[in-house]
Amino acid sequence: MRRLLLVSTSTVHGTGYLEHCAAQARQLFAGRRRIGFVPYALHDRDGYARRAAEVFAAWDLDLVSVHSVESPAEFVASVEGLFIGGGNTFRLVRDLHDQALIGPIRQRVAEGMPYMGTSAGSNVAAPTLCTTNDMPIVEPPSFECLALVPFQINPHYLDPDPGSSHMGETRDQRLAEYLEENTRAVVALREGTMLDVEGDRMRLVGLPGGKLFSRGEAAVEVAAGADLSALLRPAS
Repeated sequence: MRRLLLVSTSTVHGTGYLEHCAAQARQLFAGRRRIGFVPYALHDRDGYARRAAEVFAAWDLDLVSVHSVESPAEFVASVEGLFIGGGNTFRLVRDLHDQALIGPIRQRVAEGMPYMGTSAGSNVAAPTLCTTNDMPIVEPPSFECLALVPFQINPHYLDPDPGSSHMGETRDQRLAEYLEENTRAVVALREGTMLDVEGDRMRLVGLPGGKLFSRGEAAVEVAAGADLSALLRPAS
């Protein structure tokens, strides 16, 4: 049974790192001890790993970074849970492919290993990286991601500001462009929200709520606590 916690951001304004999702994270990893960490989305992996490990230690969990081991695939096979942090999604996807971790992570999650992602780590739980907000600072060999869920995710979602004089694209326009070329729905997560997945059930957590974008349809508001389990079913 898959257990996923897909969080829009690692830090909400006015709170500490992972503080806003601490209760959900601790519940996700309850009964586990050794959790793997994937820091590939940031350049300073040592510093990133130290920062994350400090928080997990406060939760009485041992966080070990994949960048510190000789065999990443064997490491993924041995840990009791996995956390992929935020940063640049293109860099993260490049390194997941370079280290041949796409298949091993998919397999462990299918076997029931709990998975938590924040920002880019949530992006890569989708089938592709096509709905990331990030700049393509590197070129991954493929846009293919982990496909832990069958829909796309857009973290850090920002609503259009009707009073703004900025003439650039809004997030809604960019997601509409994605849907001109693709059929997968997109769940847009405002800051402070997350998707809690347990088996074939999924709900949105967090008062700011989110939006659901589907091809050929108007975007739909998704309130906190909403049941989004239907999105986990493969398209017919």
